[in-house]
Amino acid sequence: MTSSHIVLIGTFSCIALYLFATSPPELTDGDVSTYACQHEVEDLFEAVNHINAAARGIYTKRIVGGGMAAGLKFGEEWREPDVEQGPLPALFLRETAAHLEAMPPRLGLYLGSDAPINQSNLFGVGQMKAFTQVKLTRAPVFAKDEIAGHVAMYPDLASVTPCVRCHNEHPDSPKKDWVLNDVMGATTWTYPSTYLSTEEFWSVVEAMFSAVSKTYVSFLAKTAQFSKTPMLGTQWPEAARYHLPNNEVFMAAVRSKAAPEIIRIMLDGGSPASEGVAGSTEGAAASETEGDVTCEY
Repeated sequence: MTSSHIVLIGTFSCIALYLFATSPPELTDGDVSTYACQHEVEDLFEAVNHINAAARGIYTKRIVGGGMAAGLKFGEEWREPDVEQGPLPALFLRETAAHLEAMPPRLGLYLGSDAPINQSNLFGVGQMKAFTQVKLTRAPVFAKDEIAGHVAMYPDLASVTPCVRCHNEHPDSPKKDWVLNDVMGATTWTYPSTYLSTEEFWSVVEAMFSAVSKTYVSFLAKTAQFSKTPMLGTQWPEAARYHLPNNEVFMAAVRSKAAPEIIRIMLDGGSPASEGVAGSTEGAAASETEGDVTCEY
């Protein structure tokens, strides 16, 4: 094993530790070299989409599914003062998107469908064309928009029973025959830049984690106002267990699930930035020399 390979393994160990940590410290030049690479925006979309999938999957199955078995309720009016409900999974994503919008990374997030319960989530004509391809291939579609910049649309699958049941039983649902693994809609991401420096890449990734965390904290704050408040700690809700994990436990689960895919993306992607300009589109070809480390993370 060459010294370059040892360096590469060591630096990715730092990344793994950073991702799996519940409250990671800010990355510094002493931990990871943040200026040696640039990344295509598609790599960013893949990373944040994995974070979103991890957060929504855990929230839907373990919080909503387990919570309903424990006696908690979830609905569209969860923000109303006298309503003792938590947000439905789609509203959890909408809340996360709102937090992202208030942050500087300029990452946009939108959930839409051709058969939404809330008509504000109905795709427009242009979006519907891309969504038709997403439904057909079950693969992401990438495009360029004059206003939003780069756009990525990912299929949103009916991956757990609570989602299917809710959409089939909801009085406003235009479709009542959803089954598991149907493409219920799509998650759309936008970002203005074609390339990102490694520093910018990690900044956006951490902003996504932060937005998820803020949303879950909002949910916990709501449950603290219930006439019967759930026990907060390390336990997850289930039948006969009226508990909720605290934010630290919830986010540790999200980070743990998303981290392997983010590390894979960083290993597979990234090319050397041109000399002196992180994020430049020039000098992007990877070194063909076997012993070289083309990107120092």
